[in-house]
Amino acid sequence: MYPSRFQYESPKTVAEAVALLDQGAGEAKLLAGGQSLVPMLKLRFASPAMLVDINGIEELRYHRFDSDGTLRIGALCRHEDLEKSDIIRQKQPTISAAAPLVADPIVRTRGTFVGSVCHADPQGDWAATMIALNGRIVAQGPKGRREIAMKDFVLGPFQTALEHNEIAIEAVIPAPQGVAVGGYIKLERRVGDFATASVAVALDVVGDKVVRAGIALGGVGSRTIDASDAAAALVGQPLTDATIAKAAELAAAAAEPRSDHRGSADYKRHIVATFVSRLLNQIHSSKEAA
Repeated sequence: MYPSRFQYESPKTVAEAVALLDQGAGEAKLLAGGQSLVPMLKLRFASPAMLVDINGIEELRYHRFDSDGTLRIGALCRHEDLEKSDIIRQKQPTISAAAPLVADPIVRTRGTFVGSVCHADPQGDWAATMIALNGRIVAQGPKGRREIAMKDFVLGPFQTALEHNEIAIEAVIPAPQGVAVGGYIKLERRVGDFATASVAVALDVVGDKVVRAGIALGGVGSRTIDASDAAAALVGQPLTDATIAKAAELAAAAAEPRSDHRGSADYKRHIVATFVSRLLNQIHSSKEAA
């Protein structure tokens, strides 16, 4: 099947792209990596009147740390850029752990971090890391820029808080309040598959105490889940068998899985608890070894 006819535009600035989206009046779609949009076009699940290709906007092609430790990821930063980044590996363990698990190598060469977050797939990887890291999205529209906390950005399956004439130009991850530790695990039936269940953990640690915690779950609900009670149970505490077990229990309780061909709801909750426990024990063991 071929896509339906559409007007193709290739702006060179963010302002031009915003103007085109505004002109499209809700009938325009952005193209960045295209790893989700292009298949939808071919199957006519999406039939926009206009396609706005932002790949010519070079100012959006970056990932960098500010002097205060804030991480900024531009809208044209590819999954592969993060996977191969030495500075991400050194400074941002949760993102570093997730990057090689996104889809497959072919997709990672073209797909973008921000585009994946905006796709808002409940089984996606990056939304979980963003929630765990207390990230936010910078959107630009005709009225200027605004920042949207990740926990408020995804409204439901494939739905975000972006207006039809706004572009998500950047993802922002705040500087850690201590030493950043964390990780990401997902259960997939084969390489490149969507997650049956996934868990992102991001902690800021000072000494032996957790001063900030984020735990997010993918694949076990109609949206990416912020397991805030599980994270809160860790704050102000050292990682011990008891605190780890409590966080795992609360994370499983936060999951909203459905039984399907990938497994029963109880099985998916068990996976969530197992993954949270595994990640926290790995962090605990690595800190003890250090």
